[in-house]
This record gives sequence, structure tokens and C-alpha cells, in this order.
Amino acid sequence: MDLFRYLIFIIFCVSSVFSQTEQNSFFSPSDTLNIKRRNAVVLTETTLGGITLLGLNQLWYADYERSKFHTINDNSEWYQMDKLGHTFTAYHLGRFGAQTLNWAGVSKKNQLIYGGSLGFMFLTGVEVLDGFSEEWGFSWGDFAANAAGSGLFIGQELLWEEQRISLKYSFNRTRFASKNPNKLGNGILEEILKDYNGQTYWLSANLHSFFKESKLPKWLNVAVGYGVDGLLYGESNLQQVNFPNQKRSRQFYLSLDVDLTKIETKSEFLKQVFNVFNVVKIPFPTLEINGNGKLVGHFVYF
Repeated sequence: MDLFRYLIFIIFCVSSVFSQTEQNSFFSPSDTLNIKRRNAVVLTETTLGGITLLGLNQLWYADYERSKFHTINDNSEWYQMDKLGHTFTAYHLGRFGAQTLNWAGVSKKNQLIYGGSLGFMFLTGVEVLDGFSEEWGFSWGDFAANAAGSGLFIGQELLWEEQRISLKYSFNRTRFASKNPNKLGNGILEEILKDYNGQTYWLSANLHSFFKESKLPKWLNVAVGYGVDGLLYGESNLQQVNFPNQKRSRQFYLSLDVDLTKIETKSEFLKQVFNVFNVVKIPFPTLEINGNGKLVGHFVYF
């Protein structure tokens, strides 16, 4: 559910850029401040963010009872997969936010202040709406995860002036969604967003960025992933009541990956396409350590 709401905003932001024109020059970042581009970026992101929050408030939250503002502690739920969803989304919203300001020729400092924090600001707005909903509540764990995602982007820009480590996502369809479709989704599209058992979040590090003098391919990454298995409810006590025989476990992965942004091309349009799809982990042979401590090899894992 959380990932669904946040992906709405990512899609809006990305589509707003691609809908303008297909001319190669349009996609090239401006060398100096371009007032028209900057104003277009600010207006578009502010409008889409406001519309998204208003739409969520009127449509999504309208199905649940309103309440006084309250907080919850959900840090133990879903083996923290939902928190990784927050971090992932905040990171990439910040990345896209900074890149659109770079496209407009905005200074590096303001790119990080106003663009890099875009995910944190937007998700904090969503979190406040949660705080006034009886169904959920303002989660300090979510708030911290949002800050971590924005911090990962901004911190790397300050330290290295580039993104050497990125957050990525992959999905495998599982048998668990059909057992609890209300929580895990009904159909492939819902399952991609709601079935944590099928999701894997990756820290993908670009090797050449750390070894500049090496002959390693500039696009080659090594990735460490985290996933879960057997989670039919966020809370273990609810699962014990309804599915007492279903074990819950964590998985850790080691794999190779591709940094699509490091693939050389003269087309500015293709660069932006690679940039957008770089949120997805490329399938590769993968090693898995499951909850039982058993090492499992996958010829191809996504």
C-alpha cells in the first residue's frame, strides 16, 4: 500500500519530463540557470505533489475513519520491508528532483536543498495524512526511513559528487498473495506493490566509481539484496492465529548488476530512459542465504 501511493508521484514526475518533447537538445542540461525551465520544474512538481496529496486525502483516506493526530510504532511489522520501501522512494524522488533542477541549470547547492529533499518533504506530507487516519498513524519509523533515503542521495553528492551506491528494486511473483489477497494484492499489478514476499530491495554499488584507475567496465555493479518469505500479515501474532504453520524468514542476496546510467550513448533521450529504468535491478546469477542459514544459488534471479 505504501509503495503504491509513492509510486504515483514518481510516475507523475517522470512523465512530466518525457511529455514535453523528443528533441535531443531539450534533454540536455542547461549550462547556466534557465529561468523558464526552473519555473516549469517548480510549478510542475509543486502542482503534482499538491494534487497527489489532495487526491490521496479525498479518495484513499476517505474510505477510513478520520481521527485526531496520533503516532504508531510499526517498526516490527513486515520484517522492515515497508521501511525499505520508504527509503527507496525517498532516495529516487530526491534523485529525480535534483536531476530536474540540474536540467534547469540550478546551482548544485540548491539542487541538493530543494531537489534532493523532495522525497523527504513529499513523504512527510503523506505521513501527516496517515497521522489523521484511524487506520494508520504517523510512524516515526517511516519518518526515519524517509530521511535515510534522502540522506543517502544527498550524502553521496556531498562526499563524492556522484551516486556510487544506488537503491534498486526487483520482484518475483509468489504463492502467498492468493492466501491473503486483501493484504498482499489480488492480481499481478497489486502484488508487485503489496506482496513483500516477492519484493527484493538492493544496494547496488558501481565498482569503477570506487576504482577509477581500473579496467573494470564502467557499468558493472555488485549488489546486496534483502527480502522476506512467508509473511502473510505484518504482525507475527496475527499470522500465528490465522496461519500458524506458515514460517516467516528473511533472505539476503549477493549478485551482479548494471548501472544503466554508465552506458555510453550520444542520445540525450536514451540517457534519460536509462536513468528512469535504473531503479530496477538487472537479473543476474545470485547467491542467497535464507532464514535457515542455507546457501542457495540462482542461475538467474530477479
